[in-house]
Amino acid sequence: MTRIEGSIALVTGGQRGLGQAFAEELLARGAAKVYVTARKPEPSADTRIVPLELEVTDPESIAALVNRTRDVNIVINNAGVLKSAPLLTADMAEVIETFETNVFGPLRIAQAYAPILAANGGGALVDIHSVLSWLSGAAAYGASKAALWSLTNSLRIELAAQGTQVLGVHLGFADTEMIKTMSVPKISPAQVAVAVADGLEKSENEVLVDDLTRQVKSALSGPVEQLAMTARR
Repeated sequence: MTRIEGSIALVTGGQRGLGQAFAEELLARGAAKVYVTARKPEPSADTRIVPLELEVTDPESIAALVNRTRDVNIVINNAGVLKSAPLLTADMAEVIETFETNVFGPLRIAQAYAPILAANGGGALVDIHSVLSWLSGAAAYGASKAALWSLTNSLRIELAAQGTQVLGVHLGFADTEMIKTMSVPKISPAQVAVAVADGLEKSENEVLVDDLTRQVKSALSGPVEQLAMTARR
């Protein structure tokens, strides 16, 4: 079990949307301090929140962050980008940016913080996936989340020996700035944050936040047509 009360956490992309909700929920459950990152961090009135600059695609930026956060025992890989252009017409620079941010960025964070988590008792690493990890048609974003899901499953095996919980989080569409223009049913960031915190405290490996995600996951073992029908509901 990962104990949130008294913990020190890091949330990448932690000053808006899901990241902000994660920070608030951790503090509500007794976390002592939460580092929140952004490319251009804003000051916080809450002394328990420490905003720090981070660009997850830049190894030097990650190294600078690590030097200031060696006391963390919970790391939430939340920062990400969404580029929606179809793969066949997408600018390759945007496809590469998507994978650099959504896949290689979280891996860089995991590599950097694995020894810190080990030194601080094991702790937890949380990766934020998506229901689009399992559905086609979401262009580079969906492909990047599928890659992150696979990466997380491998990291869970590699980090088991040091006692680090690795929690993969799948959800549908949260009501955030990233998808404000999409006309789809949306869940609140607070709901996602509660599910993640519950998963940490219950020592879970995976959290399926909403009904859509659970339906799609259950359809994975069926024919492709069944999966497509589930996605259209």
